[in-house]
Amino acid sequence: MAKNTQTPPVAMTIAGSDSGGGAGIQADLRTFAFHKVHGTSAITCVTAQNTCGVTRVDAIPTEAVVAQIEAVVEDIGIQSVKLGMLLNAEIMAAVAETLSRLKIDTCVVDPVMVSRTGAKLIDDTAIAVLTEKLLPLATVLTPNRYEAQILSGSKIDTLADMKVAAENIYASGCHAVLVKGGGMTGQLKGVDVWYDGDRLEVLTTETVHTSDTHGTGCTLSAAIAANLALNQDALTAVRSAKNYVTQALQHSLRIGQGQGPVGHFYSLLGG
Repeated sequence: MAKNTQTPPVAMTIAGSDSGGGAGIQADLRTFAFHKVHGTSAITCVTAQNTCGVTRVDAIPTEAVVAQIEAVVEDIGIQSVKLGMLLNAEIMAAVAETLSRLKIDTCVVDPVMVSRTGAKLIDDTAIAVLTEKLLPLATVLTPNRYEAQILSGSKIDTLADMKVAAENIYASGCHAVLVKGGGMTGQLKGVDVWYDGDRLEVLTTETVHTSDTHGTGCTLSAAIAANLALNQDALTAVRSAKNYVTQALQHSLRIGQGQGPVGHFYSLLGG
């Protein structure tokens, strides 16, 4: 029997399951695999959804979420973690306590609070817990336009607004913030602003015109986590992740009757 000498870095996604396979845990694990990072997971909720929308959401018991994290860390270990949809205040508080207790200090937080179209996804109690307990754990925080407005307490309509919001959110305690411009309009659509207390950077990539963009935010934060597991510095990890998402958008999948997902495994598709 051949000796197995493969010891890839390990990342964990703590997020919800998307039965349609376009976002959440499924998107994160495919993104990790693309980056040659072993993906592990702790599922926080199970959704019934497809390309047309979500029809049901069921929370996983808090104790079960914690047990998933502990099982992986105690045996395999992880180099980075990505937090996605945590669904409610109880799960958020438990995850924050568990990561702190296990000394997991490389964490990408996608603060799933408001959709890119402006629809609120969690209640005010959960938002308060996220701000108080999860934001300080973030090596990189990746809010969209509407989430950044809540976290910064300021309206975002211009590039200058995005910069101010990034600085205000950073002051709240995260290590670095990427204010995403996917929800912006005109020339600002897809333009992101990075701030880490030292560097204020405007990050742009090629604009991809496609209606099949499901899972874009999950994919970006997972790619950042994968790159951090590969020992890239935070800003390099973000730049690399943005390039990956651009390629995935260029190869998005025309499946289902609604909004298809990005092509996480585009290098295998050909063409």
